[in-house]
Amino acid sequence: MNKKAQYIPRLKQHYLENVVPLLIKKFQYKNIHQVPKLEKVVISMSVNEAKENIKSLDIAMEELSLITGQKPKICRAKKSISNFKIKKGIPIGLKVTLRSNRMYEFLDRLIYIALPKIRDFHGISPKGFDGKGNYNLGITEQYIFPEVSVEKSDKVRGMNITIVTSAKKDEEARELLTLLGFPFRKQ
Repeated sequence: MNKKAQYIPRLKQHYLENVVPLLIKKFQYKNIHQVPKLEKVVISMSVNEAKENIKSLDIAMEELSLITGQKPKICRAKKSISNFKIKKGIPIGLKVTLRSNRMYEFLDRLIYIALPKIRDFHGISPKGFDGKGNYNLGITEQYIFPEVSVEKSDKVRGMNITIVTSAKKDEEARELLTLLGFPFRKQ
């Protein structure tokens, strides 16, 4: 048999070898399938200025695809809102859903490269859990990722990163993310 050796991201290997046994020991799981795992990561970015300048949408799309390694989906306005000068159907945001190896590679870059580049960084907030084991993280500028060039970019844009886990409780999800290397701020 001539099979290629399958590539396993570093963070996924760490999860399988180190995190799973520690979670089984701490929460007394009877079955390996009860152990919480990462299901997907959703990165969304608002592009409000696209209603005046459509080129800004292209630049934001290119930056988000460089950061994630996947082409973003354009989110359009569902209804018109005159106060915000939004018409139904115009592009107002971008969204990328990462799963499997791409998800682990993105989180590896986020934890070990991007987050430490934030000025005056003291850890991420432990209050971003939603009660169902998912975590939301807001980033104020895309320049913390090394793939984004400051010269080519037209504007500082923030993004929201949602990490969806199979954990039933926030305590289990927090322990999973802590063991994966997320630098939570001490309360």
